[in-house]
Amino acid sequence: MATSVKPASPEPQGPKPVYTTPVWSVPPVSKTPPPVSPYVSPPETAVPVKRRPLVAPPTDQPPRRQLMVGEFILEYELRRSTRRSIGFMIDDDGLRVTAPKRVSIAEIDEAIRTKQHWILSKLKERRERRAARLEKPPVEWIDGAQLPYLGADITLRLLVGGRNRAIYNPNTRELWMTLVPGASEELLKNRVQTWYQQQAKVLFEERLDVYAGRLGVQYHSFGLSSAGTRWGSCTVDRKIRLNWKLIYFSLPLIDYVVAHELSHILEMNHSQQFWDTVGLIYPEYEEAKNLLRKRSQELPVLFP
Repeated sequence: MATSVKPASPEPQGPKPVYTTPVWSVPPVSKTPPPVSPYVSPPETAVPVKRRPLVAPPTDQPPRRQLMVGEFILEYELRRSTRRSIGFMIDDDGLRVTAPKRVSIAEIDEAIRTKQHWILSKLKERRERRAARLEKPPVEWIDGAQLPYLGADITLRLLVGGRNRAIYNPNTRELWMTLVPGASEELLKNRVQTWYQQQAKVLFEERLDVYAGRLGVQYHSFGLSSAGTRWGSCTVDRKIRLNWKLIYFSLPLIDYVVAHELSHILEMNHSQQFWDTVGLIYPEYEEAKNLLRKRSQELPVLFP
């Protein structure tokens, strides 16, 4: 089982400037130029934009089809696989249909019409959730910014130093980011995202081992994903991927997704038997599923 490693305490040094206000707004007292904020990009020189010729999309992309469903023209992505039945998946890109190679297009279209009420309602719900996320103002990357972490907020603290590093203090719930002078906001965001992903990898591996033991299964491998709104996946060869942004949420919600994906090792579907399997190791799955949906709509926009 992976164990978390506590970051080393910072070496005792003299005080360093903390960027609580834009330093360039303070009039200089000498000819020495003022320090440069680590979260503001240096001026850029405009360069001519080279026009690129139009390139046809790759031919290996899954085909997209259109189907008249009631009063709507429904577009969907069709994928062929070795699965035994037709499956439906809805994400920010719309409807994805996975079907066995032996199933005809007419049979696929009929299956879509049979489930049209469910499909249309889920597509509407997904559009509303996406619109709600985009309406939220993005986080302002300054000293004192509030960031989500394990179900609560932590405070971002910015220092300028000789090298880039990140130290988290769980007692004060402060994430100290030391950046080189002149570092850009983009670099700061990349450093914060890297820190998130490092924490996620350690914690998720721990929770996978806990719930795999409870369910009596073994997974082949584990990796992080950056999917838009899909929190996890499990393949038929037991490869599990978990969205690193789950680290924003409280541990019970992370555990729900872990239990969900591990249960797919035994049931590669969302049948009642699958949910019964989830319930064996996570009885409160229904409440967690609804709360995860609610919490995901409340998050600030960190990395648009």
